[in-house]
Amino acid sequence: MSNYQAFVVRESDGVYSGTVEKVDFVGLQDGEVRVKVEYSSLNYKDALSASGNKGVTKNYPHIPGIDAAGVVTESKSTLFGVGDLVIVSCYDLGMNHPGGYAEYIQVPESWVIPMPTKMTTREAMVYGTAGFTAALSVYRLLQNGQKPEMGPIVVTGALGGVGSIACQILNKLKFDVIAASSNGMSDEMMNLLGATSQFTKMETDDQSGRPMLRSAWGGAIDVVGGNTLTTLLKACNPLGNVTTCGNIGSGDLNMTVYPFILRGVSLLGVDAQSCPMPLRREIWNLLAADWAIDLSDQLVFETDLDGLNHYIQLMLTKKSRGRVVVKL
Repeated sequence: MSNYQAFVVRESDGVYSGTVEKVDFVGLQDGEVRVKVEYSSLNYKDALSASGNKGVTKNYPHIPGIDAAGVVTESKSTLFGVGDLVIVSCYDLGMNHPGGYAEYIQVPESWVIPMPTKMTTREAMVYGTAGFTAALSVYRLLQNGQKPEMGPIVVTGALGGVGSIACQILNKLKFDVIAASSNGMSDEMMNLLGATSQFTKMETDDQSGRPMLRSAWGGAIDVVGGNTLTTLLKACNPLGNVTTCGNIGSGDLNMTVYPFILRGVSLLGVDAQSCPMPLRREIWNLLAADWAIDLSDQLVFETDLDGLNHYIQLMLTKKSRGRVVVKL
């Protein structure tokens, strides 16, 4: 076999579109492995790459997909051999390196994670970078002293990939969870997320201009940024923690230092892309064991390469929910 199928994004007259094409194999270099991809997943960064966002992907044509899980079919690595089940996630995969929306990927050994015991390739991609980011956010809260008795945790973007998984992990760890989303959700959806209550955008988008607000929650996991993040910080209980991992609302943060110096609130950054490998493995092992959640079919949608464009458009228009896995 000299080629394989992949979802290739091309640019024509300023318009970017993705189609399934045949791509030729290239020779394996020392320290690299070739992985037959069984599943990938859709993340917001993938949707940006597929729509020509040069802040994510500089050159086209390009194969997006920042996640992949599968089996090693060829190796010039001392760390991984043929037949090993692996996860490849983050780093430059799917950004400026051909990504997981392909039957095969070819990557440096330093990007590869052994598949945790009892985790399947599909389960790994139901989590994907979004689930990893959610778990890393929870990890950062715990490492900085967050406890359930300090008050409920607000999770923004609760119907999205990061938010939905963060809610479920927090619930498993006995935290009260306030699920915040731009649209209301049913009692059934709240039960699936493990949330005890919900917020609409109004409650997390303070427009008063006051430097601080009445304490209202113990901490937060935020994917929005901008004034939402500012609001979460201004109303956080003393010594609470707020994590930030996204800027779909805005990259700006306009506020005073008062929540930090008068209440001891901590703002914790979460960087999934360049997370050190030892911590990366620890987080994946937690997802496979102690932090494993019920991967409800109501929050997981499956597609093949031909159906990707539909879900990419849903994500770009902020109409997606849960997780989308791509079966190769």
